[in-house]
Amino acid sequence: MTVSDIFRDKVFNKKLFTLALPITLQSLMLALVAAADAVMLGKVDQDAMAAVSLATQIQFVQNMQLWAIVGGIGILGAQYWGKNDKKVLGEIFGLSVREAFLVSLVFFAGCYFIPEKLMLFFAKDSILINIGAEYLKIASWSYLFTGISQCYLAIMRVSEHADRSAWISSGTVILNIILNAVFIFGLCGAPAMGVRGAALATLIARGIELVWCIVTTFEKSFIPLKLRSLFSFNKRLELDFWRYSLPILASCLLWGIGFTAYTALMGHMGRDAAAANSIAAVVRDLMCCLCNGVAGSCGIMIGNELGAGKLRRGRLYGDRAIILSFLIGFGTTVVVLASIPLVSGYMKLTEQAHEYMIGMFLILSVYMIGRCVCTVVINGIFSSGGDTLFDMYSLIVCMWCIALPCAFLGAFYFHLPVLAVYGCTCLDEVGKIPWVVCHYRRYKWVKNITR
Repeated sequence: MTVSDIFRDKVFNKKLFTLALPITLQSLMLALVAAADAVMLGKVDQDAMAAVSLATQIQFVQNMQLWAIVGGIGILGAQYWGKNDKKVLGEIFGLSVREAFLVSLVFFAGCYFIPEKLMLFFAKDSILINIGAEYLKIASWSYLFTGISQCYLAIMRVSEHADRSAWISSGTVILNIILNAVFIFGLCGAPAMGVRGAALATLIARGIELVWCIVTTFEKSFIPLKLRSLFSFNKRLELDFWRYSLPILASCLLWGIGFTAYTALMGHMGRDAAAANSIAAVVRDLMCCLCNGVAGSCGIMIGNELGAGKLRRGRLYGDRAIILSFLIGFGTTVVVLASIPLVSGYMKLTEQAHEYMIGMFLILSVYMIGRCVCTVVINGIFSSGGDTLFDMYSLIVCMWCIALPCAFLGAFYFHLPVLAVYGCTCLDEVGKIPWVVCHYRRYKWVKNITR
């Protein structure tokens, strides 16, 4: 398998482009919300930008759990759609919405009733804590909508409506960014609300997104959400769903809590480190959009083939996807390095924070190679065949046994410089590459998991 083989296969390229473009656009639009918050609040005040970046880590943890549920839709849904079994797909839809709402309810309660206590996990500075709590109090209501809408969008993606899913996400994000500007800066006669304005914009946009999703599924070719599927229990399907979703949940929690710990670590190293890290995190998330899109599209494509019993073609698509992951990784490295002058010239930072930011970008450029490869292979290829345990094992070893201990020891015991600690937080993805490639070549993921 060579690079030229990928570009000669018109069927593969057409499927990949048709799915990857809307999923990448959707991922990009979601990342742009965080970027817009950072840019607009950065124009207002450095502390406001850093505090909101820290506060949104709570929703990041919520998203980890929602992604496990959405992952279950992606794995089982793609294979059952390949098998042309719409009845079971509708049951999967109802099951996922029920679980997503319960998760969202817990996070809403925490962010609304005890926001200051939650902020203590991410910062020790009272100014950052108070600003972050103010944001969470309003934004918490949007967390109730997010879980349900994500299930709607996931069902659209696996049932050949990825383009509509992207339109809804993109429209919501554009609305969110416009409302950010209106409420943060006080445009169009609205009061200038700063951090509270950013939270209010998120709430309104998420509410509209959910209504848009619900209305869309009334169209003929979409999978509708039936009330009886919310309250009915298919024991075999439940077991299958959680058989593949629970390892994803464990992986998401390990990864999400680990990443949150990284952010908290930077927050405890001072305002300058927190501000620089918040900018690096936004750029990282923007750069990950393409690999997220390719991972999602390859997972659906390979899952469709495996569910239809075409195991050889599924394996062939996997071979092509892993080569693409390396190409994307090296491409994003170049883009990160090229973005340094642009970002440096725009953001208002202290001299120390600016130095930290440049150093973090240099480290991030190497990190992106590992991130792209691991995202496409683990979240796309392995998950398509139900091989979800590998991600959990690799996170335990690489993140929790290597990267996190190195970062915390470096920060609190050896008192290493900020950039050295940041480098420790980037060890895990790059270190996983040899392990990921070896596991891929065992081809345990090539299997049909439908009944």
